[in-house]
Amino acid sequence: MDHSTTPLASPERSPLQPKWWHTATVYQVYPRSFCDSNGDGIGDLPGITSKLDYLKKLGIDIIWLSPIYKSPMDDNGYDISDYRDISSEFGTLADFDQLVAEAKDRGIGIMLDLVVNHTSDEHPWFLQSRQGSDNPFRDFYIWRKPAPGGGPPNGLKSSFGGPAWTLDPATGEYYLHMFSRRQPDLNWENERVRAEIYDMMNWWLERGIAGFRMDVIDYIGKQVDRELIKDGPHLHDYLQEMNARTFGSRDILTVGEAWSATPGAALLYSGRDRQELSMISSSSTSPSNGTRSMGNGARNRSTLSISRRSSASGSLPCPKMGGIRSSGAITICPAPSRATAMSPAITWSPPRCWRPCCIS
Repeated sequence: MDHSTTPLASPERSPLQPKWWHTATVYQVYPRSFCDSNGDGIGDLPGITSKLDYLKKLGIDIIWLSPIYKSPMDDNGYDISDYRDISSEFGTLADFDQLVAEAKDRGIGIMLDLVVNHTSDEHPWFLQSRQGSDNPFRDFYIWRKPAPGGGPPNGLKSSFGGPAWTLDPATGEYYLHMFSRRQPDLNWENERVRAEIYDMMNWWLERGIAGFRMDVIDYIGKQVDRELIKDGPHLHDYLQEMNARTFGSRDILTVGEAWSATPGAALLYSGRDRQELSMISSSSTSPSNGTRSMGNGARNRSTLSISRRSSASGSLPCPKMGGIRSSGAITICPAPSRATAMSPAITWSPPRCWRPCCIS
């Protein structure tokens, strides 16, 4: 499996031609608890590298890393303060490059968890943005004046509870955060924001990664004055632009987390002629506690539930179900039957029985 930075897709390529990820097995690793290489009590990138032979024996093709970027860890790394650096507890960029190289030697790709709906409030863009309404970075984020009678601009609620608006006393305006107040939402209507994001994505692609899993990607088209958060009118315009300016000519896997997507709407994200993403995952369409993956398969688009199984650093995964940001690692799609939900009581099967996350 070649995840080099050389574009592999050609204009003449038939949309019916199978891609490497159609039969790939994806294994998620939560770095903090996976394997600690230096005895500080925190898992790290060298620890993951040390377990590559073990992961190879499981029969996996892709490691999906939970966020490893520099972060104050208000939300387990989903609050990024520097998109181009590694959180110090996990290691360094040199450690990351070594992981990518050694994984590639074993036929394993590295997929990064990309968080571009929001950043940390410690990101330099936000530190600049909150300095004043005339700051060049002000409209990198979503600011609004208080309601006429005072208080938040409107009734939007955070997914973490409470208002989605926090007042900045220094400027007298509110900023939007659909999650923690320490995770201000980026303003995707700003072309400069999109350009910065695309440049950052290409920077990681040049390091040889196999793809991106995109956190809450259905939020980026939001129109807050209409209180419309998911599936905004320009969502797919942004994804098509992202495809054209970053990964569209590369043979990588892209998975969008879209809470709002239905099986029908999934085709807007992953249809062969849409030029957006490889597939999406959506807990709202799953009949179980897992997440459903929907993608553009080689012959037809199929759906499978994704089962999450926690794992210690040196043992086989156990059958305990977990959440999307639970500690340990998860393996995707150990489905014993085709396109049916996993039973929470299912027992561990040998690695050869695990199925890919997108089948045709």
